[in-house]
Amino acid sequence: MPGTVPVPLDPPPRARVRSAARLAVCAAVPWFLCLWWGTSTVPVPAALPAVLILRDDVYDAPRRGWERLVGVVVGVALTTLVLHWLPPPAASSVTSVSAAASVSFLAVLACGCTGMYLMYQGGAPNQQVLVSALVIYATALPGYALARLVESAVGIAAVVLLGPLLWPPDPYRSAAAGLRAYRGELDDLLGTVAARLGTGGPAARGVPEDAELWLRPRNGLAAYERAARRARLPRLYLRTPKRPPDGLEERLRLADRTALTLQYFTRELRERARTDGCAPPPGTGSDTALRELAPLVRATARTVDTALRGGDCAADLDRARALDLAHRAAHPTRHDAVLRAGLHLTHEAVADHVAARP
Repeated sequence: MPGTVPVPLDPPPRARVRSAARLAVCAAVPWFLCLWWGTSTVPVPAALPAVLILRDDVYDAPRRGWERLVGVVVGVALTTLVLHWLPPPAASSVTSVSAAASVSFLAVLACGCTGMYLMYQGGAPNQQVLVSALVIYATALPGYALARLVESAVGIAAVVLLGPLLWPPDPYRSAAAGLRAYRGELDDLLGTVAARLGTGGPAARGVPEDAELWLRPRNGLAAYERAARRARLPRLYLRTPKRPPDGLEERLRLADRTALTLQYFTRELRERARTDGCAPPPGTGSDTALRELAPLVRATARTVDTALRGGDCAADLDRARALDLAHRAAHPTRHDAVLRAGLHLTHEAVADHVAARP
C-alpha cells in the first residue's frame, strides 16, 4: 500500500522487539485505564486499537485511529437505532429460530454494510462500521454500547499519543533503507536478465516476476511525502527528523519513475518468451539481436544503480545511450524496438534526473 514505509522484508531482531514492546504497552495502558475507570470488567475494545492500528509507520496512527473511531461511532449508532425499533436477540434465539431476531439481524447487517461502503476511504471500505454494529447486536446489554465507545476512544487515544513516542522509527532512514533494498534487488534482476540475454535465449524464462518489487519505490515515495508533511507541523513527537538526507527525495522519485519503465521492459521480455515458445536457432537474426541487447541491459542497470546511489552517472548514461543507438541501427525491427522502449525511457528518466541536479 500505498502508505507503508518500505523496509527489509526480514527486520532485525531488535526492531521486532521494539515493535512487540510498543504494541504491548499501547494495549496494556488503555486496558488498565478502563479497568480503573470502571467501564467494564473485560475492556477488550480498549486493547484492540493497538493490534489493528499500529504498523511500521507509527506516525500514521492518527489517521488510522480517526478512521477506526468514526467507524465505531457509526456502527454503534446504526445498531442502537435498529434495536430501538426491532427487538434484540433473546436468549431463546440460541436454541430456537426467532423470526424477530432474524429480521433485526438482517436490518443491522444491511445498515452496517451500507455504512461500511459509504465511508469508503483509502481505497477500502471502513470495516469497523460493520464489526461494531454486529458486536453491539450480539451483546445487546444495557450500557454496553456506551462502554464500547468509551473503551475504543481510550484505546485509540493511547495508541495515537504513545505509539510515536515509544522507540519511534526514523521515516527518512526507513525510506533510505527501502531504497537500498530495492536497488540491490533490481540490480540482481537486471543482471540475471542480461546473463540470459547473452545466451541468445528467452531471458524471462526462469526469472521470477515479483510484483512487489515495482511497488516499493511508490510506497517509499508516499511515506517520504507523509514524513515531509509532518515535518512542517509542530514537533509533537520525540526524534521526529527535522530534514531528510540530501537528495533522498530526488532519488526516490527517480526510482518510482524508472520502476515503471523497467517493469515494462521485463514484461515485454516475458511476453516475447511466451509467444516464441522456445529459444530461436543459433545464428539467426533474432538470436543476434538478443545477444547484443545484453550489454545495453548491463549498462542501463549500472546507470540506474549509480543514479539511485546518488553518484555521478553521466558517463554511464552516455555509454548506455550509445549502445541503445547502436542496437537500434543494427536491428531496426519492430519487435526489437518494443524491447528497447523500456530501456530508452529509463535513459530519459535518468537524463532528466541528472539535468535537475544542482
